[in-house]
Amino acid sequence: MENKTNGMAVGSLVLGILGILCSFFSFLGAVAYLVGIILGIIGLILGISAKKQQPCGMATAGIVLSIIAIVLCAISLVACVACVACVGGIASEM
Repeated sequence: MENKTNGMAVGSLVLGILGILCSFFSFLGAVAYLVGIILGIIGLILGISAKKQQPCGMATAGIVLSIIAIVLCAISLVACVACVACVGGIASEM
């Protein structure tokens, strides 16, 4: 039996890892978090479709990493927006 690698599963895994890495790039601001969310969503779609075609562990790992990337980037984005709003509120009081 041939052991073929599913390209969509690999793509999902790579996009999930890149999405998680985007959550650590706080010096780029909200742009990095938005890119991470987008990469996570694309990775999630690829992982789900890869799991439907040919169930494998790599597709499951891609789905899990993509979900983690979406959650981390969303939390970081909300914190970034809240911090900017807080600083803007303090600056307007001065």
